Amino acid sequence: MRIKDLLNPNCIKLNGSAKDKADAIEQMVALMAKSGNISDIGIYHKGVLAREEESTTAVGEGVAIPHCKSDSVKAPCLAAMTLPAGVDYDAPDGESVKVIFLIAAPNTKDNVHVDVLSKLSVLLLDEDFTANLLKADSVSKFLAVVDAAESAKDAAGNAEKGTSGLPTVLAVTACPTGIAHTYMAEENLKKAAARAGVTIKIETRGSSGTKNELSSAEIAHAAAVIVAADVNVPMGRFNGKKLIQCRVADGINKSDELIARAAKGDAPVFTASAADSASEKKAGGNSAYKHLMTGVSHMLPFVVGGGILIALAFLIDGIYCKMNGITPDGSFGTMTAVAAFLKGKVGGVAFGFMLPVLAGFIAFSIADRPGLAVGFLGGAMAANGTSGFLGALVAGFFAGYTCLLLKKWFMSLPKSLDGLKPVLIYPLLGMLIVGLGMNFVVEPIVGTINGWMNSALNHLSGTSSILLGLILGGMMAVDMGGPVNKAAYVFGVGMLAEGHYNTMAAVMIGGMVPPIAIAAATLIFKSKFTSEERKAGPVNFIMGAAFITEGAIPYAAADPARVLPSCIVGSAIAGALSMAFNCTLMAPHGGVFVFPVVGNPIAYVIALLVGSAVSCLMLGILKKKASE
Repeated sequence: MRIKDLLNPNCIKLNGSAKDKADAIEQMVALMAKSGNISDIGIYHKGVLAREEESTTAVGEGVAIPHCKSDSVKAPCLAAMTLPAGVDYDAPDGESVKVIFLIAAPNTKDNVHVDVLSKLSVLLLDEDFTANLLKADSVSKFLAVVDAAESAKDAAGNAEKGTSGLPTVLAVTACPTGIAHTYMAEENLKKAAARAGVTIKIETRGSSGTKNELSSAEIAHAAAVIVAADVNVPMGRFNGKKLIQCRVADGINKSDELIARAAKGDAPVFTASAADSASEKKAGGNSAYKHLMTGVSHMLPFVVGGGILIALAFLIDGIYCKMNGITPDGSFGTMTAVAAFLKGKVGGVAFGFMLPVLAGFIAFSIADRPGLAVGFLGGAMAANGTSGFLGALVAGFFAGYTCLLLKKWFMSLPKSLDGLKPVLIYPLLGMLIVGLGMNFVVEPIVGTINGWMNSALNHLSGTSSILLGLILGGMMAVDMGGPVNKAAYVFGVGMLAEGHYNTMAAVMIGGMVPPIAIAAATLIFKSKFTSEERKAGPVNFIMGAAFITEGAIPYAAADPARVLPSCIVGSAIAGALSMAFNCTLMAPHGGVFVFPVVGNPIAYVIALLVGSAVSCLMLGILKKKASE
């Protein structure tokens, strides 16, 4: 469906004027009524105003796109008005609105208004397009401008697809949590491809699942494939293709280089059967990191969900004790029926899966499905023994490489026995070997190390605990989601499993500081940031509040010599203060949304504000004035 098909000439007003936003909307609704597609104009008008109350529909650059999906709309349609003098419309950039398009969509499942809104948004953010609309001195010329712009956009899209309609370069992006890095890499690769004049399709494997999945026809046609991922992704489909494997951070920071290599076909040919071992020989520590992150990404939902439920149980019992003047005892966390249910029946059970899932999916990353059951066993033995989190890490790698070895040993067996390997041979021998190794080697050695470390952490106080908080907080800002950040986070989660809740508090606050500090700096020190950075800056308040450190990455990538030291210092101070104030946290994620279960929450907020303020001030001092 094209925009011109929805835009009735009777619903267009040129060179209009409006006193304010309410007047502009009232005029637009009156124009829409002329289409004959609105059964009840009063209901429709209320729907437009209700949508506007949620958030302004001004999109910036002098444009607004109010819209409403309602039972009062019989068929989708558009109305438009130009206002050369402009009208105050609560635009995010503060500019007055000079072009308004109103969308009416019927309340059906096809969501036609979303498609049209997307098309209009793209066209209206082109300054030349909006300027041409304002210059139109007749309705026919206005429609001609719309039609020409839409046709040019469609033609450009078809040209990008080429004669075959298939992209030249393919990519897959994925990060352990699937929240930020995945989509930042996608965005930067798209921009790099556009700069290079290369057509690209990108599959994202994020927290909400796989999107934009690559087809076999697209894979067959592509010049090369980029896999920018810190977790395992299905690779067999790329057998025989030129393929670049790299970290997801490279997809963000080295996008131009990756696109240039892929477009030239400057990449080794991928062989599915030998790819894993070849990759390990070439990448070394990167493969171990990938296996670890695969385990961590699958473990996180159990830790986050279970941890928050357990924390809520303690919160409920804490309120109960205060209200009744009771001193908490050994049953704290199960003193009330609700707390006992949350901790014992749900949260504790979910949290109990943490170590088996961690070890199981590390082994799965190494040896595929045969490693899963064996890894689960090793993780469960660590959870029920003395080696704990460290033992589960060892168990995951031990199980994975054991199963990999078993697969090599039994390659020569007759094909008629292939069905027995994954259900009998690998799990039976793998569990026996890993069980013996865990019981007689890992548990005694790692259990002793774990006991010593727990004892040392239990006796941390004063300067030593503050120093630990300083180090962990600073590590969270070093690479903002990279290996150093993840190392600190994994350590915090491990200590959470062992009952050291102050460690997790220091880790989380260290990860919240960078985006919050950058958001504040873009508002306070405006001259130090480009207009694009200033527009995106406030979003980082939300990112930081939600404990998504990755929101700071674009700013750090643009000016690492000044942004990184500023963020590291602020995060380190916040982590140290959190330890000094003896703040605790039983939930390994969530940011401000889990502050109700933080121990000593007021001091925790103070630590966050102080750390963010220090980073913000350093950014203002160190950064140079931006040149657009």
